[in-house]
Amino acid sequence: MTLQAAPAPARPTSRQWAALAVLVLPVLLISIDMTVLSFALPAISEAVSPTGTQLLWIVDGYSLAIAGLLVTMGTLGDRYGARRMLLIGSAGFGVVSFLAAFADSATALIAARVALGVFGATLMPSTLSLLRSTFTDREQRRTAFAVWAGGFAAGGALGPIVGGWLLEHFRWGSVFLLNVPFMVALLVLAPLLVREHRNPGAHGRLDLVSVAVSVLALTSLVYGVKTLAEHGFTTGPVATSALGLVLAVVFVRRQLRLADPLLDVDLFRLPVFRASVLANLMSVCGMTGMLFAVSQYLQLVLGMRPLHAGLLLLPGAVVTFAAGLVAARLARRLRLDLLIATGLLLGTTGYVVMSLLGSGTGTGAAVQLAVAFVVLCAGAGLAETLTNDAILSAAPAHRTGAASAISETAYEVGAVLGTTVLGSVLNAVYRHRVEVPAGAEQARETLGAAVETAAALPDGSALLDSARAAFTHGLDATALAGAVLTAGAALVVWRSLRPRGVEGAGRA
Repeated sequence: MTLQAAPAPARPTSRQWAALAVLVLPVLLISIDMTVLSFALPAISEAVSPTGTQLLWIVDGYSLAIAGLLVTMGTLGDRYGARRMLLIGSAGFGVVSFLAAFADSATALIAARVALGVFGATLMPSTLSLLRSTFTDREQRRTAFAVWAGGFAAGGALGPIVGGWLLEHFRWGSVFLLNVPFMVALLVLAPLLVREHRNPGAHGRLDLVSVAVSVLALTSLVYGVKTLAEHGFTTGPVATSALGLVLAVVFVRRQLRLADPLLDVDLFRLPVFRASVLANLMSVCGMTGMLFAVSQYLQLVLGMRPLHAGLLLLPGAVVTFAAGLVAARLARRLRLDLLIATGLLLGTTGYVVMSLLGSGTGTGAAVQLAVAFVVLCAGAGLAETLTNDAILSAAPAHRTGAASAISETAYEVGAVLGTTVLGSVLNAVYRHRVEVPAGAEQARETLGAAVETAAALPDGSALLDSARAAFTHGLDATALAGAVLTAGAALVVWRSLRPRGVEGAGRA
């Protein structure tokens, strides 16, 4: 359905543009941090010898911590100032990044990643809340969201290239040192260019019980899924997962009773808000899960250097940025449910193409993967730009911080689920299919461990061939799982938003 074009939006002031540039810095940083880490996994595997489970924790220990605390930090930003929380998080993030660069064990690196998550939890809700208060005009805000979302694409483009160059010339810890200059710039520029924002109505006491229950619920669920993938349906993993579900129910019921809840559960009664959060979560889930697999496939199966692997994925990152800008224009003319569902279905198509790699190797497999990644990124750029806009636009103005936190919680929970669920699918298929010789059981943990073990054996070619084939089958299964996730989310979005509410949201 084509709608009548809305009037052109008023042009933002120079101060608004400057503030937007500053607020994109944390987004750019997070994207670089996630992408660089994915490409550094082979080097990290060789340096600190993590188990398969530890490798997953290195990747999503950060996302786990940030997801558990985002709602809390968004609430604190409402009460004490979003800019203040942004500055506190920036300072802590810079210091811990420096410490992470010199971690000498898998345990130390996991601890550093969790600490980064604690401080990182202050960054994203703050940027969204400050963005909402800086751009009060709906059309201006939609364009600002497109640029903000494009920051993820820019980081995705910059991270593999700069990170690849660093990994070829320096030790793996250098990828964490990339964070430090970004944080220094943010600490200098934010007080000068970004106005403080707080919700004057947020004055209730912070419910520490809700904080504890939310963190324990998510931690239990993620740990349960990880151990289920590694050990199967044994008593421990099942009990841990069940505990997480029970705590999640307790958390929601407690929020419904509190006069000043940590999470505004009533926001989920709004169809636009509810469906947009789901679409955002599923889109990010598939993307991060595939990055976890693809970065290792390019380097350890196809034998590409980190820099070349990053360049191969560069077109996808550029397409993500372009799709976000196009989405802002299309949203003025077309229904939001159709646009978001189209983005998710584009992602589904990308996953299906990626799942057909089979036993392909060499240039053909690399080209097929690059094409699939471009299609996947086009869908992600379209869907994520519009869902972030819809989430904040559907929420009342006085709950900006809470809506921002929920939006970013969906993003980070999606990142956790991506590396946990899809990463666990990858690991499970790999462990089931790889054939390892006697005395080389460590090769069953990860592909990186298999490559290292094969190099130490007199005749390791058979192990290496088996490990690479097993990993490729795991990548195919992971891509199919991503396709199921995004197709299901597209169906839910279309059915939930089609009848009512969306047309107004799409052209207001």
